[in-house]
This record gives sequence, structure tokens and C-alpha cells, in this order.
Amino acid sequence: MAILGTLLKKGIRIREMLEQEYTSPYDLQKKELKELLITAAQTEFGKHYNFSDILGKFRRGDKGFYNQFKTNVPIHAYNKMYSDWWNMALKGEKNICWPGRVKYFALSSGTSEASSKYIPVTKDMTKAIQKTSIRQILTLSKYDLPPEIFESGIMMLGGSTHLNKRGSFFEGDLSGIQAARLPFWFQHFYKPGKKIAKTRNWDAKLDEIAAKSKDWDIGIIVGVPAWIQILMEKVVKYHEVKNIHEVWPNLMVYVHGGVSFDPYRKGFEKLLGRPIHYIETYLASEGFIAFQAYPNRRSMRLVLNNGIFYEFVPFDEKNFDANGEIRPDAETCLIDEVEEGKEYAILLSSCAGAWRYLIGDVIKFTSLEESEIVITGRTKHFLSLCGEHLSVDNMNKAVELATNDFNINIPEFTVAGIPHGTLFAHHWYIGTDDPVDEKALKEKIDFHLKALNDDYAVERSAALKEVIVEVLPVRRFYDYMESKGKVGGQNKFPRVMKSAQLSDWKSFLEKK
Repeated sequence: MAILGTLLKKGIRIREMLEQEYTSPYDLQKKELKELLITAAQTEFGKHYNFSDILGKFRRGDKGFYNQFKTNVPIHAYNKMYSDWWNMALKGEKNICWPGRVKYFALSSGTSEASSKYIPVTKDMTKAIQKTSIRQILTLSKYDLPPEIFESGIMMLGGSTHLNKRGSFFEGDLSGIQAARLPFWFQHFYKPGKKIAKTRNWDAKLDEIAAKSKDWDIGIIVGVPAWIQILMEKVVKYHEVKNIHEVWPNLMVYVHGGVSFDPYRKGFEKLLGRPIHYIETYLASEGFIAFQAYPNRRSMRLVLNNGIFYEFVPFDEKNFDANGEIRPDAETCLIDEVEEGKEYAILLSSCAGAWRYLIGDVIKFTSLEESEIVITGRTKHFLSLCGEHLSVDNMNKAVELATNDFNINIPEFTVAGIPHGTLFAHHWYIGTDDPVDEKALKEKIDFHLKALNDDYAVERSAALKEVIVEVLPVRRFYDYMESKGKVGGQNKFPRVMKSAQLSDWKSFLEKK
């Protein structure tokens, strides 16, 4: 078992895994916050918000420390965090939100904003991500996998590892920053290797991988579903084979994240020679938040003791406005106060210098005992024109059920809320290369959403008067992403389009 053996021989400690196994989530998180505050107490941020005052409350046995933390430190969405603090770190100033000078910034637009965000990636965050990655690899021992997989390579398809030098810092995809700083012992397993990984042109990179793919024994693939599917299609076509297992016979695990895998499942299965294990991961530019810890579970365990402190904001009208913007007086709670089945937006405080930072994702707890979650959408990626409260989770499930009804593959879609007379409608843009009747598809999606969401069912007989379905070639979605310079890596097509982005998308379609 080469990779597991290597990890253990290199003295990789699994104490953190055992600690999370046998310690209450609250105790882990209290300790995490204290360590973050101690480390950052003498930064400009720490002095401005009086971290010493907060730390003084930790001696008491109650939650005085958290009440003081909330009192001293306001909630920060990206624009506030950047304009007040991160922009100084970007200019090369040190000890702003975390000790030292930030040398790397991940460029991230997520799926909700047109312009790039600069997310700091500190040395401590890089180490934390690597440690959590190791923890995830070690969970493979829980799967019924043959020994060959641990001798094989890991195909990690991220952004280019070529990083742009901008004055005192480097910028690029988080996947590129991490790949450029891989531990030396891991490089033996890592494919496509440093040379190809540096290729900036996305199509050229895929072509190089396809050409060399038969030289590698790949057991695990890692990446965003849309781009991994495109890669596998290229490899199969290049070698004129029936499926990917004719090229990579030991391929047994796909580690995915970023978006729900459900819409891509059928497309993947067509490219495989036999079933493989799908493992979900929650790695954002702001940190490695959670990963699937057990086979046959469609949920992920939060990482509670590795550089991130979490707060949870109930995702409702009391805490968020109609545009998905968080209210200044939003109610927040700790991990011991959350409820199963309720939706929460996440706030992060991290070893990268994020403080009470709204990451933009909405999650739901499936197990309080195991701290397991599923991602249900984003704060700005939901539709509630008239009270239908439609989440991305609802949309993904409805599309998955519709693909089963028609036995088709729908890897991409987006939805927009639009005026319809004096009331409202939902306009769906569906990406599939399989023949399907738009009217029949509309009826099925509408039917499944009514069954999945009571609010939607009510509004369909009231203010939500129409559902429009427009079927497009899948390539149209990727061409749009390419036109925005967002091809490959961690870039995802938005599931909900609003205002300016919708106008831009419609203009693009008209030109096509």
C-alpha cells in the first residue's frame, strides 16, 4: 500500500483524526477559536478588535468568550473584508489579519460574482489543507479497495500551477497554489505532473493529458465534475476505446466537490467500464471545510480542529435580505446549538486571516453527533420571487429525477426568475446533447419540484404563473465560461442567474 505506507512512514500524525473522533464538537471549536485568536492577537486586525479582551473570557466555563467575540468583531462579507483589511495585505503590508506577509492569493469568483475575489492563502492555511487532504486519503482504508489502488497515481485536474507574480505576491487558482507546493513525497503519486500542470491553455493541457494517459496507472481522480467528464471523454476518444477503464484499469475512486455531482452521474456512468466509488469533498478557496468520511453516505464531516472556526447563521428572511445579503444584526450560533435539517449559512474565522467571514454557502446538518453536513446551495443562489424558497438542492434533485424519467444526461443547467405579466416565471436553460421534448421536460421538472418543495407547490397555483424550459447544447455553457476566462480548474457554471449576469448570458445566447 504505497501511498498509505508512505504517509505513515513519513510520520504523518493521525492524532487530529482521533481527537475529532473522541472530543465533543463544541470543545474542539472552542479550542480552535482560542488558538486562532492567540496567534492573531498582535496583528492589526487583532489589535483593532481587541482580541486580548476576548481571550480574557476563555477562563470562564460559559460562552462569555463567544459573546465577546460577536460583540467585538462584526460579520464580514467579502467586500467589507477586502476593503477594510485584505487590500492592505495585497499591497504587501504584513501582520494585517494574520502574522507575516501573505505571499499567495487565490483568485476566486465562486459562481455568484463576475469579478475575481482575492482570497489570502497563508503558509498555515496551505499546511492545514495538506493535513486535511491526508486525513481524507487515510479514510480510504474504510473502503473495500484492492491493494493496487494504493500503488497507483492520483490524477488531480485543477487550474494551472503557473502563478502570476504581482508585486509582492503570487496569484492563481487555489488548486494551482496547492499543486505548486506539494510535499516532495507526494509528487511520485501526483499526475499529470508539474510540467503539464503548468500549462496555461486549458484545451492544450487536456490534449497533453489525453496523449500521455496510457503511460500512467491512475487509481484516483480529483476535480470538478464538468471538467473531469470532459477530460475522460477526450481520453476515450484519443485512444479510440469504449470506456475510461480500458486506459486506466485500476481507476476506482473519484473525489469531487464544488457542485452537486447528481446532474453529472449519468454522463460519468457512460464513460466507465464498471462502478467506482464517489467521494465528496468541500474544499473552498477559504479552506478545506469538510469531506466524506464514510462509504455509502452522501454527507461530509466538518473538519473541526484544523485552522477553521465556524459560526452558523439560520438561512431565513430574518437574517438575509431578498438579494441574499446578510443583515448586520444576523443571528449566529455555535456548533452545539444547530439543528438537524435546518439550513445555515457559514461564517469562517481561519488561519488565513478570515474573521467572521461569510463564505456564501448554505449547508444542512444530517448528523449532529458526527458533525456531518450536505451543501444545499449558496446564499445568492436560490429563487424566491414570491415565496417559493427554491434551493439549489431542490433544483439538482428535480433535474436528477427528470434525467431518470427520460434516460438522458443533463450535466449543466441554470435557472432565472423573470417577470411574467404582472406576476412571475422561472426560465430554465437545460444543457443536454440528448434528444428530449422541451414541453415534456418542463412538466417533469415542475412536477418533481412540487413534490420536493411545499412552498413551490403553493406558489405554482398563485404568483409563480409559468415555467419555461429551453434546451441548449452542453457546449454552449462551456463556451460561455470560456468567454469569461473561466475555463477549467475550480470554475463552475452558476445554477441561478440574476440581474446583470442573466443579461450577459442572454446576450451571449443571442450572438450564438
